[in-house]
Amino acid sequence: MSSNKNALIRYKTLDKCLKNKYRKYTLEDLIDECSEALFEFEGKESFVSKRTIQLDLQNMRSEKFGYEAPIEVYERKYYHYSDPDYSIHNISVNESDLKAMNNAVQILKQFKDFSMFKDMNGVIQKLEDSIHATNQKSIIHLDKNEQLKGLEHIDILYESIASKKVLEILYKSFTARESSVYTVHPQLLKEFNNRWFLICLHKQKMYNLALDRMESIEIAENLPYIDKDLDGDEYFKDIVGVTVAESMVPKNVVFWVDAHNAPYVKTKPLHRSQKIINESDEGTLFKICVQINFELERLLLGFGDSLVVHKPRRLRLRMEEKFIMGSKNYQNLIVPDDK
Repeated sequence: MSSNKNALIRYKTLDKCLKNKYRKYTLEDLIDECSEALFEFEGKESFVSKRTIQLDLQNMRSEKFGYEAPIEVYERKYYHYSDPDYSIHNISVNESDLKAMNNAVQILKQFKDFSMFKDMNGVIQKLEDSIHATNQKSIIHLDKNEQLKGLEHIDILYESIASKKVLEILYKSFTARESSVYTVHPQLLKEFNNRWFLICLHKQKMYNLALDRMESIEIAENLPYIDKDLDGDEYFKDIVGVTVAESMVPKNVVFWVDAHNAPYVKTKPLHRSQKIINESDEGTLFKICVQINFELERLLLGFGDSLVVHKPRRLRLRMEEKFIMGSKNYQNLIVPDDK
């Protein structure tokens, strides 16, 4: 059991004892009560030290958790609340707290129609009722599109990751002529650029499968699940997007951005490794250390003529080739009734 959960159980137990009007509790009694409460939750012996309970009482008295509990010691050994109606569960919420919670509710409400958050509807309504949330429009608007193809798969994918189930997915990539069945061990769900992807293990290799290319999903109940124990922050740390090549070493990508667009790149880095090499009146030279993948190329191309890749050479030549081909497409373009 986590230390936070242990502390929560102790505070709840101490609160129950301190508001009991019909029994006197010494420090040793409080230790015994907390030890017994933890035993009931964990199913094993749990020794709580005298120092731990003393710190708990001190924390409850302080403003640290907002309790400010009126704990007194009388006859130099018995602990109780001086206010007989006090409980840590009856803490009042001030106007500032209400405003902060109301703002949080407004953000949560934007997910109410999103399939994987449908179970939150009742929770959000209870929050609105309990904090007397207003019907004000949300000041924060999150970019989302509930009509994206493949969102209907999120529920089963999410539950399969949580319950560690192997899946058989009928999948058709953009380049494939026919659909194929992938037997996968789902690890993570990843959203990038308003598209969702499943990061999964397939034939001992990691894949990212776009949800909008999935045609059907079945749970393979009899197959043992392989857990890669992926940490999303660690797994995606060397890339832009979702495509990770486990054997690829990150490379320094040096690129120049003109003076008009450089502030945008400075304030919204292309990657967390981004650094400025030098600046001039014409523009800024940046460096990032990442794997070279499709998503990175698309991101760099999106800056058009305001960005030039310097290194690595192979990426620079590929970018140049794409711009040349793009220029030819415009030159050869025939538009009927062009005005």
